[in-house]
Amino acid sequence: MAEKTPSKTDYALQSKAARTLAAPKLSYLPPRPKKYKPEIGLIGCGGISGAHLEAYQKAGFRVVALCDKSLEKAEARRKEFFPKARVTTRPAELLEDDSIQVLDITPHPADRVPLVRRALEAGKHVLSQKPFVLDLKTGEQLCDLADQRGLKLAVNQNGRWAPHMAYMREAVRSGLIGEVMSVHCGVHWNHTWVAGTPFEQIHDLIFYDFAIHWFDFLSSLIGDRSQRVMASRQFAVGQRIRVPMLAQAIIEFTGGQASLVFDAHAVHGSLDHTVVVGTQGMLTSSGPDLGRQTLTLHTAKGAATPLLEGKWFNDGFAGTMGELLLSVEQDRQPLNNARDNLRSLALCFAAISAANTGKAVTVGAVKKLPQRPKAQS
Repeated sequence: MAEKTPSKTDYALQSKAARTLAAPKLSYLPPRPKKYKPEIGLIGCGGISGAHLEAYQKAGFRVVALCDKSLEKAEARRKEFFPKARVTTRPAELLEDDSIQVLDITPHPADRVPLVRRALEAGKHVLSQKPFVLDLKTGEQLCDLADQRGLKLAVNQNGRWAPHMAYMREAVRSGLIGEVMSVHCGVHWNHTWVAGTPFEQIHDLIFYDFAIHWFDFLSSLIGDRSQRVMASRQFAVGQRIRVPMLAQAIIEFTGGQASLVFDAHAVHGSLDHTVVVGTQGMLTSSGPDLGRQTLTLHTAKGAATPLLEGKWFNDGFAGTMGELLLSVEQDRQPLNNARDNLRSLALCFAAISAANTGKAVTVGAVKKLPQRPKAQS
């Protein structure tokens, strides 16, 4: 066989113009149940609850009760979003109310896990705030309890319904790019607003609180194929925030690779980009932030650029609750079900452990959220 001589185009990595195609219509928008309109209660009226309730109000969900340790916070949320809802400082009032079928539970994990367990024992479907749990065993126990009671347990991974992430996920699920062989995400933005807030006390703020959305996105594309994680974290030059603002992870999965890069100290300008490569095509998305993205689907037939509808905030929050309600109506597991979310947490825990040790970590080997390294305390 004659040896091929590379052309200048080959050397220069120049691409050829692709034929423009109509974008496939995919069901990527936040779902809605057709008939199931249950009464919903929310426990925990802190900062993020405003995004939940605004999305629920716009979607027409029936929130009838609000609970918080601070009655003033609960009353403020009622006044702002659901004036007819009742308020209380006692979770038991919602747990014991048979008319409430669904609970949105938002407090931090240490306080949230007992509430999730009590809600399931009381026969409620549950949407848990993310990150779901601090250890995988506890998560498995809660999933088992939900299954035993015939209940749905979902996690508020609202990034699943960020328009570009949702379209990419549905394109992969539809087989438009074949089997996924690589996923690369880069997020470069200014996260210095955390200065002086409780978030500045979270050592792995970027991996644990923020990047969990991208670990979950990756997991939604590759399922249980992930194998090993290598990761690092670093303080940015000149930063005054007390925790590392730079983090990156490289993930090996069966037949493929992934990279997640987070620059949270880019104080001038911003960029978010995503690439998903498959055996039969590629998906690319890029924009100045997570709300404004230009996405293109590349296949052998040509390139298609769908006009994405919606924004992550607050469509993502309508998506997590809407998917839970639809899953109850259709008697199936929600896309954001808690058991699948344990894979996302396993990736996150492995990345933090790898950053602590400087060694590759097998996904699933680390069962609990790793503690802060003593040298970095």
